[in-house]
Amino acid sequence: MSYVKIWIHTVWTTKDREEFLIKEVRKKVFTHIREYARENGICIDYINGFINHVHCLISLKADQCLSDVVNRIKGESSFWVNTNKLTTKKFGWQNKYYAESLSKQDINRVREYIKNQEEHHLKQSLQEELGAWVGT
Repeated sequence: MSYVKIWIHTVWTTKDREEFLIKEVRKKVFTHIREYARENGICIDYINGFINHVHCLISLKADQCLSDVVNRIKGESSFWVNTNKLTTKKFGWQNKYYAESLSKQDINRVREYIKNQEEHHLKQSLQEELGAWVGT
């Protein structure tokens, strides 16, 4: 049996960056995503975010494809939010996402970064953050 540990930091936003993820909704959505992942063999090490986006630290298994994992999480969670009427308007995620592979040495730093999203976004907007990542 192969031993594979592929660490990925993923970020995706709400459709049109709508500010759907107010604190009460955010907590429910992230709890649901974590439960869905666990039930479906997806290892989410850490999840958090802010008003219009989510950060997820995922450990992929040898037989998992990043795009499949992210799209399954996004699709199922948006369906769940709408079914449970957690928002007044139709909820959805943007089609695209950001992903970056990590070395073992980066894991704790990224966990802390994800953990402190509210505090982080008091200092830097999502747009500024994304621009820094993609070099714009």
